[in-house]
Amino acid sequence: MNTETLQAGAGVELGVRTNRTWILALVFVGTLLVGFSLGAIHVPLPALLSGEASTLERTVFTEIRAPRVLLAAFVGGILGVAGAALQGLFRNPLADPGLIGVSAGAALGAISMIVIGDALSLPESVRPYALPLAAVAGALLVTVFLYAFAAWFGHFSIVTLLLVGIAINALATVGIGAFQYLSDDAQLRTLVFWMMGSFGRAGWQTVLPAFAIITVAGVFLLRQARGLDLLQLGEADAAFLGVDVARLKRVVILCTAAGVGAGVALSGIIGFVGLVVPHLVRLLLGPVHKYLLPNAVLLGAALMVAADLVSRTVVSPAEIPVSLVTSALGAPFFLWLIARVRPV
Repeated sequence: MNTETLQAGAGVELGVRTNRTWILALVFVGTLLVGFSLGAIHVPLPALLSGEASTLERTVFTEIRAPRVLLAAFVGGILGVAGAALQGLFRNPLADPGLIGVSAGAALGAISMIVIGDALSLPESVRPYALPLAAVAGALLVTVFLYAFAAWFGHFSIVTLLLVGIAINALATVGIGAFQYLSDDAQLRTLVFWMMGSFGRAGWQTVLPAFAIITVAGVFLLRQARGLDLLQLGEADAAFLGVDVARLKRVVILCTAAGVGAGVALSGIIGFVGLVVPHLVRLLLGPVHKYLLPNAVLLGAALMVAADLVSRTVVSPAEIPVSLVTSALGAPFFLWLIARVRPV
């Protein structure tokens, strides 16, 4: 095979990837526009842009619909890219913020703040941000523990990763159960509703700081594409090729904890997105992180906006918890993924 043939093949492959990236971008934009428009109250976007929308439609869009849809997009995007980055870091296709306990740690931190936050006598200026900060702290603690456990034993096998994730999730469940027992009726209702996953609590005061944290975390994760690609060769080879492996691990761990923690604090526990999205993108575009990470953002955001749209329109004006929608879609895919891996 001559050089011209190789270059032509590489050019065709690049063109296919570029076209599919544009398709995913268009799907995301289309899903976002549909999400802005549809709901219990229909908001016609042309009328909104031309100034012909009613006062009710403008209020619904600016105060309820826009922050909710944007929060769904940001949470879906960070879960998708965090799942792809963790899978690359651990070189394990089953790693995601939920399976390895990061989401559970964020949930425990947020729930602890729901139950004991009033007893802390926090200043009024801090109260709106206490829940996201507690969730970030919980996610960070779990991620650091996971990294320390991996460093102590040298590496993660698939079995070890799943067992550690099961243990962390079990411990988090114990903590959540204890806080449920200690909570009063009002706290218990808030806690249960939060754990089922919903974007209904989105408001500009709380989502804007979360958007800032998620954006910064996502940008840093996207910049680790080359390092994650080289890390697939092994830590020694990656270091030989110029990758600061220790820094790469710290960046991925801290950014995953910060981004997922900020998202989970406002949306509650949402499963399978961080696991399913990277695999779907790999099927479309291959395993190169230069394409995998940004497209995981696009597909994760589009799927989450679509899941939220389903949750708030199927039984309108009531809502289905968004975690039920994502689990209903993700669990069959997870089973199919397991069935594809046939023993040799």
